[in-house]
Amino acid sequence: MLPYIFGGIALVLFALVVFIATRPGTTTITRTATMAAPPSAVFEQLNDLHLWNAWSPWAKLDPNATETHSGSPKGVGAIMEWNGNKNVGAGRMTIVESRPAEYLQLKLEFLRPMRAINKSEFTLKPEGPGTHVNWTMTCTNGFMGKAFCLVMNMDKMIGGDFEKGLASIRGIVEAKS
Repeated sequence: MLPYIFGGIALVLFALVVFIATRPGTTTITRTATMAAPPSAVFEQLNDLHLWNAWSPWAKLDPNATETHSGSPKGVGAIMEWNGNKNVGAGRMTIVESRPAEYLQLKLEFLRPMRAINKSEFTLKPEGPGTHVNWTMTCTNGFMGKAFCLVMNMDKMIGGDFEKGLASIRGIVEAKS
């Protein structure tokens, strides 16, 4: 009887491993907002990583987090590294593409709580006198990431933070306009 129980458990574990392995290799989170400010004003907040603490929802989660900047002062090659509590973890982001008032792409390297390398993009489009902003993060999932996504909804987990961040950017750029 015991061999049948162990065989059944092994079969269930094998089926779970196969199921996890066949899950999508990427997860995409996107949020949008329209701001009553020109694309150049919105881009200014994004292209200079020194300005991110004014609007980043994660900066508010750990006001004692340490932050260092290196590389270019802003634009392509600008780097920000952070190290904070369990709510913000540790990592590094680098601007890898920057087209003024139009597009910004970041490489996000998370070191903790979980190692991951993701791509984040901001697309800006003029809309009347304002700007339509699209914030997208694409997560590449290895086996553990795929397993994590089975039990956690990444869109719900991170999407709300994107909404808060966009609302904060809106507040800053609209106050200046």
